[in-house]
Amino acid sequence: MITKEATAAAPAPAPAVPEPPRPTTRRRAWDEAPRWQIYLPLGIYLVFTLIPFYWILLFALRPAGSTSLVPWPMTTAHFEKVWTDRGFGTFFQNSVLVGVATLFMTTLVALAGGYALARFDFRIKRGFMLALLCSQFVPGALLLVPLFEIFAELRMINSLGSVIIAETVFQLPLSMILLSNFIKNVPYSLEEAAWVDGCDRFRAFRVVVLPLLRPGLIAVGSFAFVHSWNHFLFALMFLNNQEKQTVPVGLNTLMSADSVDLGALAAGGIIAAVPVVIVFAFIQKWLITGFSAGAVKG
Repeated sequence: MITKEATAAAPAPAPAVPEPPRPTTRRRAWDEAPRWQIYLPLGIYLVFTLIPFYWILLFALRPAGSTSLVPWPMTTAHFEKVWTDRGFGTFFQNSVLVGVATLFMTTLVALAGGYALARFDFRIKRGFMLALLCSQFVPGALLLVPLFEIFAELRMINSLGSVIIAETVFQLPLSMILLSNFIKNVPYSLEEAAWVDGCDRFRAFRVVVLPLLRPGLIAVGSFAFVHSWNHFLFALMFLNNQEKQTVPVGLNTLMSADSVDLGALAAGGIIAAVPVVIVFAFIQKWLITGFSAGAVKG
C-alpha cells in the first residue's frame, strides 16, 4: 500500500523538452532557373565577343578583293606584306625590347619601394602613399611636354631608352602600391626567424619573402609588359626614326587619309595581339592570385 509520504517523496517526471524547429532552407529564384536561362545570355555575350576576332581573322586570311564570309581559300600574303614590306619584323623586335625592359625595371624598382612602404615607418609615408594614388588620376598626355623636354636635354629623343623610362615611370605608382600590399600579407615573423638564424635583412628577404611574392611579381610584371606593348602615345612622340618604332605606331602607318589596307591592318592587329594572348594564357592563374592578394590589405 502506497502511503502519502512515499508519494510525496517520489521525484516528479521531467517535462518533455520540445525539439528545436529544423531550419527551413529557402530556395532562391536563380536556383530553380532552367539551364537555358543561364546559358542563353552567356552564349549571346560570347557571340558578340568573338565576332570582332573572327572579322579580323577573315580580313587577314582571305585574298584581297574577296567578299566571302569564310576565309577560303586562305592566304598568308597579308602577313608577309606587313612583316617584310611594312617593317613589322623590326617593329616587333622593338616592342619586345621595350616590353621586357619595362617589365624588369618596373618590377625591381616597385619591389624595393613596396618593401620600404610595407616594412618601414617614416614621417611622410602617408603623404607619399597619397601622392602615389593621386598620380593615377594624371593622364599620360599631360606628361608628354615635360618628358620631351627632359629627354631632349639628355639627347635621348629617337631612342628606345626614352620610351622604356617613360613607361617605367608611368607604371611605378600602381605597381608599388600592389607590391606593398602583397608584402604586408607576408608575416613579419618569418623575417625575424631568419634574422635569428643569422641572416641579414637582404638575405632574409631573398630567401624567405621573395619566393612568397611570386604571384604579385608576375601580376605586376605582366601588367607592365602589356601596357608598354600596347601603349601608343610615348612611342609616337619620342621615336622619329621608322627603324625605332613599335608595333602600335606601325599599325598607325597602315592607315592613310585616302585609303586603308584592311587586309594588312587585320594581319598587323593579329601580330600585335598574339604575344599578349600568349602571355595571359600562361599567367592567368598567377595574375588573378596576385591582384586579389595585393588588394586584400592596404
